[in-house]
Amino acid sequence: MAHVGTMLIYKIFRRSEWDEFRATGQTAGAPVDLADGFIHFSTAAQVAATAARHFAGESDLVLVSFDAATLGAALKWEPARGGQLFPHLYRSLRLAEVVRDTSLPLGASGHIFPEGMP
Repeated sequence: MAHVGTMLIYKIFRRSEWDEFRATGQTAGAPVDLADGFIHFSTAAQVAATAARHFAGESDLVLVSFDAATLGAALKWEPARGGQLFPHLYRSLRLAEVVRDTSLPLGASGHIFPEGMP
């Protein structure tokens, strides 16, 4: 369970990527992550823009939450889009690190995030 002071960060997976992650218990990320050499995450404030920019028009996505504090020293905060600091993980993700997963359906005006998210 998340504790007070937990900062959740988010990774959007395509359903096939999520299914493979669940089957193998770990992932080095999507093709873009492999190409860049790290796993891309977004904060709650960044994830809607990430979905719109990188997953526009895609349905059957999964929004997966992770506790930034549990990912350790391999998690770096680096400037990216518009100079904002984004969380990047320089190691594989383990399924045991998942806090929560939820479907991220596509609605008429974009992706539909869980209640309480942007």
